[in-house]
Amino acid sequence: MAADLMEKLSGYLGSPEPAVRLILSILIGYPFALVYRRYFFHQSPSTIHLFHTFSGLALAAFNFGSQLCHSAVCIVVQFLLLRLMGRTMTAVLSSFLFQMMYLLCGYYYTATDQYDIKWTMPHCVLTLKLIGLSFDYYDGGKEASQLSAEQKKGALPTVPTLLEVCGFSYFYGGFLVGPQFTLRSYQKLVSRELTDCPGQPPNSVFSAMKRFSLGLVCLAIFTIGSPIYPDSYLLTDDYEAQPFWYRCVYILIWAKINLYKYVSCWVIAEGVCILTGLGYNGQDANGVTQWDACANMLVWQYETTPLFTGTIASFNINTNAWVARHVFKRLKFLGNKMASQVLTLLFLAVWHGLHSGYILCFSMEFIIVTVERKAMALVKDSPLLTRLSVSPLYPLIYCVQQFVHWLFMGYPLVPFCLFTYDKWLKVYSSVYFCGHVFFFCAYLILPYLRMVLVPRKRGDEKKEE
Repeated sequence: MAADLMEKLSGYLGSPEPAVRLILSILIGYPFALVYRRYFFHQSPSTIHLFHTFSGLALAAFNFGSQLCHSAVCIVVQFLLLRLMGRTMTAVLSSFLFQMMYLLCGYYYTATDQYDIKWTMPHCVLTLKLIGLSFDYYDGGKEASQLSAEQKKGALPTVPTLLEVCGFSYFYGGFLVGPQFTLRSYQKLVSRELTDCPGQPPNSVFSAMKRFSLGLVCLAIFTIGSPIYPDSYLLTDDYEAQPFWYRCVYILIWAKINLYKYVSCWVIAEGVCILTGLGYNGQDANGVTQWDACANMLVWQYETTPLFTGTIASFNINTNAWVARHVFKRLKFLGNKMASQVLTLLFLAVWHGLHSGYILCFSMEFIIVTVERKAMALVKDSPLLTRLSVSPLYPLIYCVQQFVHWLFMGYPLVPFCLFTYDKWLKVYSSVYFCGHVFFFCAYLILPYLRMVLVPRKRGDEKKEE
């Protein structure tokens, strides 16, 4: 009967049943959070762990049925690795290899050439959680002087219990789509430290409802816009027959709408975290309570920034912070920042899946960010370009910047969403690989523009004399 009801609901909404189940599961986090505040806030840690574990398992069963066993296996194995191997690098490497290999095997056996909501979707979130747990436990055995400020916040002084790891892993505010948070933060939640009202549930209902409302707006944009600008149209003869400018603008609008799929889920899930108190982040300099500890999106920055780096910094924040803390910064021993960046992006690509589109997307991101940083340095060093950036012409420049920005944000999203070589190659061919041409040409031209637009220093002139 429940299956028939879900089938009717998905038919009424015009969305696939797995997508409807996912959205309902994220929304159910709000009633769970209210139950936690009303009945479990003052309970013992063990009782709270049990509530979080069984509520998360219920969501997993609702979405994936018996396949919830995959998450259970990985959690138990991770706990055993912590217990049996202790605070050793061997434990960290074993955890990294086991969790990543389990995820990649899941991708290999379940992946299709479509965007599917399967058990691997929340499992990629869980994989980072469990790998991060091993790093944090390892850091907890070091001297404080050896740790960075970020590592000190996450370092675990004692080995967690199995029940604690289960509550942390299945917490309904982050199990399905994130955000990433540390076990240390979860422990503070359970011990009632994450509240602006000591000893009482946090005064966070209004802040949570603001994120909930914003998430629904983003979800509505995606729900209305995605049938008008579907992925499938990119592969049609009709799309290929359109003028070049139309094909480019279609990619721009399609990408903008498509990204709201992720924005809506993350913002709604953030509201659940705020409601429980996990989003509590102390007070700012003016004494205003901050609820952004679990923010995965800076929506205003995302909508207004004309920079690629600005969009990246505002999008999937907690995952990016996790990767920076546990991958990029721990590759410092390589002694080469660019090598660390390349390996970090490679990790992100593989973590997303085994399709070639992910590799192409993140390699394009590396090229775009590299070119943009060179361009920003040129604007900063050139008096002429600096004056233009603050002149009355800037609103016009801003509009052009935004158009270029979103056009080429959509360009790497094509392989990310179409996955396979035959599909993204067809679309890229139809727009003549314009993104690759533009950024490779910009990379080659920027040094010459610097020679023309940046005044030479006196010391350099004297050396030539």
